[in-house]
Amino acid sequence: MKDNQVNVGIIGLGTVGTGVARILLEQKDLLTTRTGLTFKLSGIAELNWDIDRNLDLTGVNCYRDANQLLDDASIDIIIETIGGYEPAYTFVAKALKNRKHVVTANKALIATKGRELFKLAQEYGVDLMFEASVGGGIPIIKGLREGLVANKIQSMYGILNGTSNYILTRMYQEEMEFGQALQEAKAKGFAEADPTLDVGGGDAAHKLTILASIAASGFVDFNKLSVEGITKITKLDIKFAKDFGYVIKLLAVYREQPEGLDLRVHPTLVPNSHLLAAVSNELNAVFVKGDFVGSTMFYGPGAGERPTASAIVSDIVDLSRDLLLKEDRHLCNRTFNPENEVKVVPIEEISNRYYLRFFTLDEPGILSRIAGVLGEFNISIASMVQLETHEQEHYVPIVLLTHQAREKDMNDALAKIGKYDFVKDDYLRLRLF
Repeated sequence: MKDNQVNVGIIGLGTVGTGVARILLEQKDLLTTRTGLTFKLSGIAELNWDIDRNLDLTGVNCYRDANQLLDDASIDIIIETIGGYEPAYTFVAKALKNRKHVVTANKALIATKGRELFKLAQEYGVDLMFEASVGGGIPIIKGLREGLVANKIQSMYGILNGTSNYILTRMYQEEMEFGQALQEAKAKGFAEADPTLDVGGGDAAHKLTILASIAASGFVDFNKLSVEGITKITKLDIKFAKDFGYVIKLLAVYREQPEGLDLRVHPTLVPNSHLLAAVSNELNAVFVKGDFVGSTMFYGPGAGERPTASAIVSDIVDLSRDLLLKEDRHLCNRTFNPENEVKVVPIEEISNRYYLRFFTLDEPGILSRIAGVLGEFNISIASMVQLETHEQEHYVPIVLLTHQAREKDMNDALAKIGKYDFVKDDYLRLRLF
């Protein structure tokens, strides 16, 4: 940085990259007024320059080859917005080795390759920032890293995927089936053409990995998280949950346990009285409990050009202030210790309350047989509903809420129940908040 001018380069001019460029170009005077620094968009690397993005790029170097941008010695900060694993990892690694600071919104990259990248950042004395990787415009990473720095985080519960939350909201409000709600989400631009990562829970798991790593001051192995999606939920399950006083949300769970961290992503029955139950449509929220602050909630838009770009620019400003102070160590490298492996408790050892839904033959004595198997594995029933008729011929739904039970015991019980010929194999197990 020279004469308080920060030179910025962007790799990828898609939705988010365009938003960042727009802020740097159109909010330049505002940023200077608030920071005392001048931010110059020096260069952009993008393969497709045929799209009209309504940006005035006069004076900006425009490349097709990202390596030309990465080799520009005048650039202080690289913004990576292409997403995915490769070539994003190669570009970010090269930027760090070229002693350029990096800002990214790439949650998959940070969740799976963060350890390697942060080691590079430390080795080359630069920084890697990622506020926009979780929650879009919600400052949850800054909140954990700075606002709650005095707290040991005891628990976090997050609605971290807008696509899944939109689908579940529409299923709740309009009594839609999953497929119908998914098609509506695609039509409105809330779901990708291939929504597997969203509805399967993978996207939320990437984000939970990042939040858990910050809260635990180390690195969580993404592959150790238990992940379930929402594709098996029906409008009947939504109705039963509503009757019991719950709403179903795809929840990312972080809980301190004596043996380590309980980390998982799955559909969860959240009580109507809880703040998270009111988080609707594509919005995100994270409910955090610290040992000193108590319970807090971060809430807002979880994706989109403007919220995500806003979060990226906040990282650019933080980095630039750090550069101005000429510190030897940087903000992000104070947050993580790449050598610290965080222990994750296997989900089989975790206890929960459960929602169980079966379709069984309409015959006497079936409920008592199911209850008998549950009892055999130390699982007691708290509530029960059984419909006398249903649209599936010869089969009727039975829904149970249980008391606390160990996951392994529940798995063993369901495996035994599933072998009975009077139970259809599309039974569902959900957990309660």
